[in-house]
Amino acid sequence: MAWGSVNSQFGTALLWHAKLKNVSPRLQLLENKPQRVLSSLDSLKLACSPVAPELRGRRPSENLGQCKAAVIRCDHPQNADLPRYYSKKEKKPFPVPIVELRRAARERFKNSKGQPRRPIPPPKNGLVVKSLTPLAYSVLNARITLINNVKKLLKVVPVQGCKWCNEIHVGQFGHPFRSCKGPTASIRKGEHEWGDAVIEDILVPIEAYHLYDRLQRRITHDERFSIPRIPALVELCIQAGVDLPEYPTKRRRKPIIRIGKSEFIDADESDLPDPVTEAPMPRILTEIPDGEINPPSSAEEIAVLAEETLQAWEKMRKGAKRLMKMYPVRVCGYCPEVHVGPSGHKAQVCGAYKHQQRNGQHGWQTAVLDDLIPPRYVWHVPDVNKPLARELRNFYGQAPAVVEICIQAGAAVPEHYKPTMRLDIGIPKDAKEAEMVV
Repeated sequence: MAWGSVNSQFGTALLWHAKLKNVSPRLQLLENKPQRVLSSLDSLKLACSPVAPELRGRRPSENLGQCKAAVIRCDHPQNADLPRYYSKKEKKPFPVPIVELRRAARERFKNSKGQPRRPIPPPKNGLVVKSLTPLAYSVLNARITLINNVKKLLKVVPVQGCKWCNEIHVGQFGHPFRSCKGPTASIRKGEHEWGDAVIEDILVPIEAYHLYDRLQRRITHDERFSIPRIPALVELCIQAGVDLPEYPTKRRRKPIIRIGKSEFIDADESDLPDPVTEAPMPRILTEIPDGEINPPSSAEEIAVLAEETLQAWEKMRKGAKRLMKMYPVRVCGYCPEVHVGPSGHKAQVCGAYKHQQRNGQHGWQTAVLDDLIPPRYVWHVPDVNKPLARELRNFYGQAPAVVEICIQAGAAVPEHYKPTMRLDIGIPKDAKEAEMVV
C-alpha cells in the first residue's frame, strides 16, 4: 500500500473521531501530545527563577482553531549589557528625545491658556530648596568619605593602570585584552603596559566653574581664567545650600522679580529682619593627605572598610541624582565638559570632533548621573589568584572600579550590579571547552 493512501486514511479517521467528540482536529493533536507545548519549560527553570508557565486557550466551543500557548515570565534579569560606548566622532544622545520635549512643551502651553500665572517655584526664583539642604551636606560628606576610604583600599588592593591610555584593571595581574588606543598602540598591537594606578584613575575628576550667583549671566570666553573651577559635585552641593567659606555664593531671602524673558532684578530685602540662626548643619569632613593614610591591618578591618566605602558610593550617587532633578546640570554632547547651572557657559574651549564648525562652542544638553560621576567600568575578576584568559573575554562581566575594589576587599555584591557582572555564567576552563558552548 502506498504511503499517500495510508496518510489519507489516517487523516480521515482522525477527522471522524474529532467530529464524534465535537473537537477540532488541530486541538485533538494537542490533547494527544501535550508535551509539545511544555517541552521547553523544564530547560528554562534553571536559567530563570521564578518561571511562571501560563496556558492561554479558549474552549473549543468559543474558538476551535485557537492553540494553547506557554508564556514564560521572569522578573529577575540575569545579564545586562554595559552602557554603550560612544566614539569621539559621535554625539551623545539626549536623555529625553527632542520630539518628546517639544510635545511636552506644547502640552504645557495648551494647559496654561486661560489660567492665572503661577509663581515661580525655587530654585528658579533664586531661593534654595531648604528640604534638600541636608541632603547636599550628606552627599558632600559621602564624597569625602569615599575619597579617604579608596585611598586606604589602594594600599591593600592592587589596581593597575595603563601607561598609554586611561584604562585600569583591579587585580594583581593586568588583563590580557588588546584594547589599548594610546600612542604607539599599533606597534604594541593594542597590548597594555601596566603600572600602579592613583586615586584620579578610579574617581575621575570632573570640574566645573564656580558661580557666585546661580542666576547670573552666562560666563563669556574672556572670563574663563578669572572664575575658579572646582569639582562639579561640590559645586552642585554649594548651589543646593552648602556653605563653604572658601567658595562664597549669593543667598537670596526673597524671590527675584522677572522683567523679561531673561532679565530680572533682586527684590528689596531691607525691610526683612536679621536672619535667624537656624539649626546647625552637619560638620563637613576633610580629606586626608596622601602622606597620612594608614591602611587597615587585618582582614576584618579591610572588609568593614570595603562595606563602608560601598555605602558611601551608593549614598553619593543616589543623593546626587536627587539633587540633579531639582538643580539643572548641563554637559557637552561632544566632550566631558560639565556646567552646573540653568545654562552652559560660552567659553570656546571645546576641542572635540568638528569643533571648528562650532567655533569651539560646547553643545550643551541635559546631563545624566554618569556624566557627573563617571563609574569607570573595569573587568570583573572571578578568581583573584588567577589571571583572565584572552580567549574567554565574552564570558567575563564588568563593574564600576569602586565596586570591584570593594568586592575584592570582602564586601558583598550589590544586587543592581549583578546583571553586568555576569555572575551566573559558567566560565569554561580553556578555549577548547569554550568552543563547545552553544
